[in-house]
Amino acid sequence: MENSPYKQCQVYKKCSGCQLQNMDYESQLRWKQGLVNRLLSSFCRVNPIIGMKAPVHYRNKAQAVLRTVKGGKLVSGVYQSKTNGVVSTDTCMLNTEKANEIIASVRALLKSFKLRPYNPYDGSGFFKHVLVRQGFQSGEIMVVLVTSTITFPAKNNFVKALLKEHPDITTIVLNVNDHPYKMMLGPAEKTLYGKGYITDTLCGRTFKISPRSFYQVNPVQTELLYNKAVEMARLTGKEIVIDAYCGVGTIGIYCSAFVKQVIGAELNRDAVRDAIENAKQNQIKNIYFHCRDAGEFMQELKSSGEQIDVVFTDPPRSGCSMEFLNALTALRPARIVYISCNPQTQQRDLRFLTQNGYAVKEIQPVDMFPHTNHVECVASLESNGQKTPHRDGV
Repeated sequence: MENSPYKQCQVYKKCSGCQLQNMDYESQLRWKQGLVNRLLSSFCRVNPIIGMKAPVHYRNKAQAVLRTVKGGKLVSGVYQSKTNGVVSTDTCMLNTEKANEIIASVRALLKSFKLRPYNPYDGSGFFKHVLVRQGFQSGEIMVVLVTSTITFPAKNNFVKALLKEHPDITTIVLNVNDHPYKMMLGPAEKTLYGKGYITDTLCGRTFKISPRSFYQVNPVQTELLYNKAVEMARLTGKEIVIDAYCGVGTIGIYCSAFVKQVIGAELNRDAVRDAIENAKQNQIKNIYFHCRDAGEFMQELKSSGEQIDVVFTDPPRSGCSMEFLNALTALRPARIVYISCNPQTQQRDLRFLTQNGYAVKEIQPVDMFPHTNHVECVASLESNGQKTPHRDGV
């Protein structure tokens, strides 16, 4: 197609990242609209999808695995779809151009320092992958060097060389991941340069972003998503709100200006620590965070007779657990705002909620991930006042 980004990417068919690059962007939006309509339109009419004005270089987080391939060539790139093979690329159109440049520099420095990338087949080498996180508003840049061991030969000189090529890097962190294949971060880390975190501004609030913090990867669309979620909650300033699966507190901190009180629940201790700091940094007094399972926490609130007006929930792709859904319907907030990155599991959970005392009032898809087959959806629900029986399954 004439307007298709497929022509710009030489590894589209091998890479697992962009499933829709064979379509122009308008066709991608129609495909996603159709997907959401098929899955969710039985609950209520689905609004037209909100697309991006400039759907390239939108990710504030980029990762690349380093690997030696046949002939001894050192490459950086992504895992090939459904394999452990590496697709070499220097110009991912989803990453920012700066992130692509930093990844290329890390690869070149590994070669010049004669440092060996990790080999998952025999366990030799030590350097696994590199992660780059950027603050789109702050301009701050974090580089995370992921290795199989805390020992990094010549790490001080390596850091100096990387900073010489990219003096705008704000912080560099060493992270240890002992899994042979997974491109993830391990629990052990050491700050090699800077503070070990960056900050960025989202919806007028400032957030601390650590290497392992969950933070939406498309900040441009996230502002649109959060504005729509708060609008759909129909807040009056008098509500007590729960932010379930709150992460570093982004949506709870944003909506705190429009409600009486926000209570955040999150199981990840690092995220809760960041959320508390984020609230302090933004001088927000009406928000409280608990390092707890959201479902168990809501069950306790129900037992204590606490009245909750609105629950925001933004679960992982697997959706809400049955324990969470039972706790949510038992707590019976007047309104629920369900944000999902997976309309399949959202369909399942909305079906349960509508069978247990709630009606879906509005559904808004947002294209958070252009050129991929993923789509974010916000659904608002209202209680119809019926008491809810406890259920063991959807």
